[in-house]
Amino acid sequence: MRQYQPIPKIWCHPDELIQVWTNLIQNAIHAMEQKGTLIITIKQEDDWIKVQITDSGCGIPSEFQDKIFEPFFTTKSAGEGSGLGLHISQKILIKHEGRLEFTSQSGQTTATVWLPIHQTEMS
Repeated sequence: MRQYQPIPKIWCHPDELIQVWTNLIQNAIHAMEQKGTLIITIKQEDDWIKVQITDSGCGIPSEFQDKIFEPFFTTKSAGEGSGLGLHISQKILIKHEGRLEFTSQSGQTTATVWLPIHQTEMS
């Protein structure tokens, strides 16, 4: 399901942000075991673009929530993931002066990406 509001254009590295969206959506689909509901919400809040990806999957166990951005940390079986997706996504968003946050419980996880609305070009 898509819930998109009009937002202003922002300066960014589009290929890098595509990698973030791909990582977050792939993780959500994996958590839902290929079935369930995926909701993508995009809106402006003050001087920020807020993108939320919410899935109806198994959730991130509380004992792992502090580790999800560590390189090579994964809860997936061997061969299913490298444990680098969220680490790389976080690095990309820091480069864009943004941030990545998660809320999770059984049956619902929401990844929230915050991107600043800048009037100058990215370096």
